Amino acid sequence: MSDQLRPRASLRTAVVWEVLKDALDRQVKAAGRDALDVLDTGGGTGNFAVPAARLGHHVTVVDPSPNALFALERRAAEAGVADRVRGVQGDILGLFDVVERGGFDAVLCHGVLEYVDDPAEGVRNAVAALRPSGALSLLAAGLGGAVLARALAGHFTEARQALTDPAGRWGEGDPVPRRFTAEQLAELVSGAGLEVGAVHGVRVFADLVPGVLVDTEPGAVDALLTLEAAVAELPAFHSVATQLHVLGEKRP
Repeated sequence: MSDQLRPRASLRTAVVWEVLKDALDRQVKAAGRDALDVLDTGGGTGNFAVPAARLGHHVTVVDPSPNALFALERRAAEAGVADRVRGVQGDILGLFDVVERGGFDAVLCHGVLEYVDDPAEGVRNAVAALRPSGALSLLAAGLGGAVLARALAGHFTEARQALTDPAGRWGEGDPVPRRFTAEQLAELVSGAGLEVGAVHGVRVFADLVPGVLVDTEPGAVDALLTLEAAVAELPAFHSVATQLHVLGEKRP
């Protein structure tokens, strides 16, 4: 796909999608079924649910926003996967009011833990929704990325505030209620009884590179995607990533 046709949004999702797709492929082999049951908590308009459905999986999206679920329905229909995507209004702390325990081969928890009152409970609920040998894909805001971004913008006091604040917030105007380090996310996953498989830094450079450079320089999008993929697994870069992705696996 050319730079002109590739949406810049791919810079935000490419690394996570590749890890998730590989995890789903492993689950297919482990389960002995071509189609998995996937739960996407906080899945919104279907950024990951619709592509997963395109692979043939059945995806249940739980999200508190009726507007997001309406957009999800429309998006799934346009992609021709409406029969494999189901939207349910709810949230991760009340997850089992709307879905069954132990009913899913994979659970996605992307951009959720930042906003819940009890992240540990959220992860425990996600794990409780898994079948034996299931997998959890966890994506959350990274502390180091916010510190670096504020510092590069010249907001040094805010950068230090984020660094020292227990929730990783840079001030009253910060739109993100909570951020995490890779170690904190791994502890949440292992504390819920999963084995931590892989940790990836997401958007290490994508949010720092001027948009005009990416949009106008020939080949820049592909080169940046390649660079993001190259550093995603390197622990040295986890501390400056905008987001952190942790894959957890449930052993029977």
